[in-house]
Amino acid sequence: MAVVISGVLCLILGLVLAVGGVKLIGLGGTWYFAILGAGFLFTGVLLLARRRAALWVYALVMLGALGWTLYEVGFDWWQLAPRGSLIAPLGLWLLTPWVVKRLGWQHYGARVWGGGALPLLLAVVLWGATAVQAINTDTHDIKGMLPAALTSAPAATDAQVPAGEWHAYGRTQHGTRYSPLAQITPSNVDRLEPVWHYRTGDVRRPGDPEETTYEVTPLMVDDSLYLCTPHNLVIALDAETGEERWRFDPQVPDSSNRQHLTCRGLAYHASAGPDEGQACRQRLFMPTADARLIALDAGTGEVCPAFGDKGQVNLWANMPNVTEGFYYSTSPPVIANDLLIIGGAVNDNISPSEPSGVIRAYDVISGELKWNWDPGNPERTEPIGPDETYVQSTPNSWSISSADEALGLVYVPLGNPATDQWGGERSESSERFSSSIVALEVATGRLRWEFQTVHHDLWDMDVPAQPSLVDIQTAEGLVPALVAPTKQGDIYVLDRRSGEPILPVREVPAPQGAADGDWTAPTQPVSALSYAPPVLRDKDLWGATFVDQMMCHIQFHSLRYEGRYTPPSTQGSLIHPGNFGVFNWGGVAVDPVRQMVFSTPAYLPFTSTLVPREDDETTYVSEREPYLNENFGAPFAVKLEAFVSPIGLPCTAPPWGYVAGADLRTGKTHWLRKNGTVRDRAPIPLPFKMGVPSLGGPMLTAGGVAFLSGTLDYYLRAYDVTTGRELWKARLPAGGQATPMTYESRSGRQMVVVVAGGHGSLGTRAGDSVIAYALPQ
Repeated sequence: MAVVISGVLCLILGLVLAVGGVKLIGLGGTWYFAILGAGFLFTGVLLLARRRAALWVYALVMLGALGWTLYEVGFDWWQLAPRGSLIAPLGLWLLTPWVVKRLGWQHYGARVWGGGALPLLLAVVLWGATAVQAINTDTHDIKGMLPAALTSAPAATDAQVPAGEWHAYGRTQHGTRYSPLAQITPSNVDRLEPVWHYRTGDVRRPGDPEETTYEVTPLMVDDSLYLCTPHNLVIALDAETGEERWRFDPQVPDSSNRQHLTCRGLAYHASAGPDEGQACRQRLFMPTADARLIALDAGTGEVCPAFGDKGQVNLWANMPNVTEGFYYSTSPPVIANDLLIIGGAVNDNISPSEPSGVIRAYDVISGELKWNWDPGNPERTEPIGPDETYVQSTPNSWSISSADEALGLVYVPLGNPATDQWGGERSESSERFSSSIVALEVATGRLRWEFQTVHHDLWDMDVPAQPSLVDIQTAEGLVPALVAPTKQGDIYVLDRRSGEPILPVREVPAPQGAADGDWTAPTQPVSALSYAPPVLRDKDLWGATFVDQMMCHIQFHSLRYEGRYTPPSTQGSLIHPGNFGVFNWGGVAVDPVRQMVFSTPAYLPFTSTLVPREDDETTYVSEREPYLNENFGAPFAVKLEAFVSPIGLPCTAPPWGYVAGADLRTGKTHWLRKNGTVRDRAPIPLPFKMGVPSLGGPMLTAGGVAFLSGTLDYYLRAYDVTTGRELWKARLPAGGQATPMTYESRSGRQMVVVVAGGHGSLGTRAGDSVIAYALPQ
């Protein structure tokens, strides 16, 4: 029976491989799977015939597969393991007495090993030895060390923000996510323990959009911690104990039209209104999911009535194409020189007629509109009249801006206009500002400079993250710089006075041939500091077994793919990196003393298929409101999917996520380490350290420790900034897709706080936890 079962299994595998392999050959792919299938078929026939030659043939199958594997991927364990996941165990099974004795040997002993089974035994041993070598070989990490801090490096403090506090999303309006606190160090971080655990009570509700997420980084001012929740509750906690002090509910109505439901953070400002006495000296500002901007007294949680209209500003004012849920700000405003500057998110790919991407500045006390910068009308920045509207469907800023008050500039990351994957009818101004960073004068909103990171963006490569502002030592002296991570993997380091590159940027040829009515840019800008993935090859394709690996090969060769910036197509195009990005809204952390950047590159390809539209009403790619990616009124809808195998695993080999440390003066990456496990993504919760993507940014401290919680497994981790080595981790009750922060409590303890509430579209566990860690007292 064992021989029959083995023979039938070989025939089934051989048939699947032969059919798939022949199809793959027809697509121009490798012959390997067809040849492997022939070997399995031949082995199966011989086993069913009770022929000892079956072991010789299978030995050749194993040796051939091993040779091809080593040729393609060397001693990369996570590439080698799935290629041998069925081959090697079956070879071992064929050597058992239950099989061998049925092939004519009466005694299971020396005569067997000296005869027909010896080649198969050697093949099994070679596979085993190769596996042992691969397990002990690291083929991906760069294990280096960052240089020490410069003696001439600038100070790492901001006089407006006390060292022990955290006043803005990135700690200061410079957005470095760097704290000068140094109580926690690489030598003691493993002693961190939970101090308090607060539950917000804001959990997902029926009817919430899929992307209902906790992405908030709390603020810490004086002795209070401030945060917001996906449904826009604002909560104040005692920073020492985690006890709730107050909460505010803006009563945002539910809506089926929203693409996102999140709040990344609040804005804080200390001043006193002329007619409010002692009230509202310290203010919090929160944008809501129904497009309001609300001012609150930080001490009491009460609305500041003199701001705007009874404490709030209507962000729908002067907007074209008003449809509830299609416009709102998920990110906090930036405050500079007493102006509150804010953009907003526009739902993706519903139609070419969407709200405007206008950037507006309001008086931080009165709420009066001071200027508006409309990408569709960039020269006119004075407030438009009450009966006028901004230009529709211009590039919008859904992420976080940063500001340099000394230079009088605010730096705004922009996305691309609707529709994302087809740009045949974009305006001249949209082409100019799409996927760019713009520097606007804080006082007037006038454009000072722009830097475009993707020309004629057809891939949804919005500039997703807050630019970090840092002064960099160069051969010409100290230069005020801007560090901008992008979805495509480039980190641009620019002079923030002019937008000129500090690290070189070169234009490289890009694939051509867009869809009907569209065009592609001939070149794209590439930074000297880049984590862009190399062009995918057959050897980079993956699967849990060689069967689903073959299916990924078939899918790969069925798609259009010519490397980064392959245009979307009706055939279906492979987009690598996908619009999840190498980097996303979490951004990077920058150490101004060590002149380094800590980043979290991630690699997940997507497929982009344009679907010709026959009319402006039919839904082609969506089933529920707000009908994302339908592009009503455009020539094509777009179907966006992850590039995964039939069983839902990535078609590209791990690692899928890293942490990296680079010198901003040279652009050199000194260390790169795969990061995170598949414990919370695999059917069996095994903590294999394969390197998983993260969504949520890192945070650095002067103590030489970095923190990150955004990985797809549920941990807060600490790293040695010098080497990137993981030093400590703590299990979280839910997905930690937020950026941690740190502060000094009134008892003098350095606290590290993380929000763990999960991320809807990533499928991480939902929750409502806010957890603080510190060293033992």
